Amino acid sequence: MTQIASIRDNSSERRLQAERLIGPQAMREAQALRFSVFSGEFNAKLKGAELGLDIDDYDIHCMHIGVRDLGMVATTRLLDHKAANTLGRFYSEEEFSLHGLGHLQGPILELGRTCVDPAYRSGGTIAVLWSELAEVLNEGGYSYLMGCASIPMQDGGIQAHAIMQRLRERYLSTEHLRAEPKNPLPSLDLPNNVICEMPPLLKAYMRLGAKICGEPCWDEDFQVADVFFLLKRDELCPRYARHFKAAV
Repeated sequence: MTQIASIRDNSSERRLQAERLIGPQAMREAQALRFSVFSGEFNAKLKGAELGLDIDDYDIHCMHIGVRDLGMVATTRLLDHKAANTLGRFYSEEEFSLHGLGHLQGPILELGRTCVDPAYRSGGTIAVLWSELAEVLNEGGYSYLMGCASIPMQDGGIQAHAIMQRLRERYLSTEHLRAEPKNPLPSLDLPNNVICEMPPLLKAYMRLGAKICGEPCWDEDFQVADVFFLLKRDELCPRYARHFKAAV
């Protein structure tokens, strides 16, 4: 089901509409948005850069959803356990050894390549995207949502290390799964009083009730620190569960 929301800003009213992205044209719109965000903000090394696209081997195995205004303004892709079995891995397993993954009870959905146009980074845009994700989550009866959230590393890792200090205190849990990074962050001496703003998507996952499952991985191609998160569906934060139409 398509989700629609009207968002008013200082100059106009935006009518945001979420949808499942079907067909090569819609896929290219999502890949173009990903390229714009990841290359523009992180200077990421991307396959398909010569075409102005972010392309990889996982795309054809995933379901893609997006949010539109006049054009594509947000997107994410979803890889479920069945497709991962066909591939032989989840995307996250390129960066992490996921200890305990095989013992999770119930279907799993992996979230990846999530990005939002800088002009649309509001709670309203994320809520519309989350609502469409909720439809997929409920239709498939998935028990777990997992994936990676990125922290920029252009400052040499100061932000990533500062944010990890906060995450370890409040959001670290290895009860269900432990994520061991294949390329850990370089060590950095950091005073305890350094404060950095958490990226909006990472903050959104934590507010939903997700937990991080270990230390981050340094993705050198994307110039980010990736933090692996796991959200158990029956542990959704009640305040935000309405986005997922779930009774908790």
